[in-house]
Amino acid sequence: MADLSAFPITRRWPAQHPDRLQLYAAPTPNGVKASIMLEETGIPYEPHYVNIMENETWNAEFLSLNPNGKIPAILDPDGPGGKPFALWESGAILLYLAEKSGKLLPADPAQRYEAIQWVMWQMGGLGPMFGQLGFFHKFAGRDYEDKRPRDRYAKESHRLIRVLEQHLSDREWLVGNDFSIADIASLGWVRNLIGFYEAGELVAYDELVHVPRWLERGLGRPAVQRGLNIPAKPD
Repeated sequence: MADLSAFPITRRWPAQHPDRLQLYAAPTPNGVKASIMLEETGIPYEPHYVNIMENETWNAEFLSLNPNGKIPAILDPDGPGGKPFALWESGAILLYLAEKSGKLLPADPAQRYEAIQWVMWQMGGLGPMFGQLGFFHKFAGRDYEDKRPRDRYAKESHRLIRVLEQHLSDREWLVGNDFSIADIASLGWVRNLIGFYEAGELVAYDELVHVPRWLERGLGRPAVQRGLNIPAKPD
């Protein structure tokens, strides 16, 4: 049985199954990247709910694993060289799990880097812009009298989602003919934009054709449906 006692995070979130990969997350657009990926690949794992509304990512145990204080993070008891391995940043986790499982990352070198390209695009653009739009539209930012910040992020989000629309105009998935980490990276963010953030009107989502079809296909996958609700908030 794997010994994870050297990792302080396991004192706050004890591992009931230490031989399984440990996931520390919440069902946010970034968090579900990891849970969807784990459900899609079939890698055995144990999810731990991290309450970001209670600032649990800023306690000493979580920071010992991820000094950046953000979810998701993982602890793999069977990491490189068979040793326990901790990793954070959702894009890095997608790549790690793809390589560990041999799934959802094209084997063809050109398509492999194309998939990585779209993951980086989401990490550097789509996610941050949608997140800021959500803040200024739905949360505390909506009370700001000055609407220029909201409009700035709405304009850039409008542009970014049309990059996605154009790319999907002649294909079902972002890379090649198959669902991949490129799709996983963006699915949760587009879903949140029009759902939780209620910002579809700000980006004229109803004008789009290909993105809604792609989103419906992605959300229709059983593993995606499961991953969107993992880790579940404890009762």
